Amino acid sequence: MEDPLITIDIEKKMLTAHGKMNLSVKTNIHGGELLALFGNSGSGKTTLLRMLAGLSSPDRGVIKFNKTVWFDSASKIDVSPQSRNIGFMFQDYALFPNMTVAENLRFAQPQKDGKTTTELLSIFGLSEFANRKPNGLSGGQKQRVALARAFARKPNLLLLDEPLSALDFSMRVALQNEIAKAHQFLGATSIMVSHDLAEVFRLAHKVLKIESGQIAAYGTPEELFLNSTISGKVQITGSVVKIEKQDTFFLLTVITGMNQIIKVTAFSDDLENIREGDQVFVFTKAFNPIVMKL
Repeated sequence: MEDPLITIDIEKKMLTAHGKMNLSVKTNIHGGELLALFGNSGSGKTTLLRMLAGLSSPDRGVIKFNKTVWFDSASKIDVSPQSRNIGFMFQDYALFPNMTVAENLRFAQPQKDGKTTTELLSIFGLSEFANRKPNGLSGGQKQRVALARAFARKPNLLLLDEPLSALDFSMRVALQNEIAKAHQFLGATSIMVSHDLAEVFRLAHKVLKIESGQIAAYGTPEELFLNSTISGKVQITGSVVKIEKQDTFFLLTVITGMNQIIKVTAFSDDLENIREGDQVFVFTKAFNPIVMKL
């Protein structure tokens, strides 16, 4: 098996909304992968991105990119963000308001390359807005520019912190397609924080599931989220917002990622580990619904 591109073995004490937590991550990432960090808010996903970018430092441990040590607490090595050649897609766009779309993309390139600018404008559907400034763009268009600019750096590593969270469903799907195309076009290695399971299945090669600062699972989306013992197909994923007791069964109200509301019947055995607020899969098997907690 090929050597990993990135080696991570770090710890950091964190203060979260749920109290003190120790973030402890030990894993390898291979070149060309798009890795999704999946887990509840406050589990340490964004903190891990910031440590990879050099915007925050672990308390102890090592981060290596290829043969270069980015961080080593024992040797007191902590390479600056500017020296890591990382593209970081922030949730608030952070575009330069006095520059046009094309100028924003060119500015991000270490070596100005008109051909790459043109290709990225095309991939992200921005060609007609090339000479427009950010204040003349919609929120979705700004998101496209921010994504294109992150790719324009041709970074060694692209970090995406819930890049599509503010968009509606149809725009999310469109931009997922464009992220996949740009990722393939540039041969990037990317790490993406996402709470959207459909997005994870669509984009990620591997998933690192983090719970309370610890790695809970690692593998492909299918390995982590599909139960091979169930012959039915996944129908929807969503969040349980209400569990109501009926005479002989329970009625679950589930809101899907497309903001559709469905009702699912379940029995007490099905609900052993499921509570309101949990993310679930809903399968069908022999015409019967099966609910599984993520």
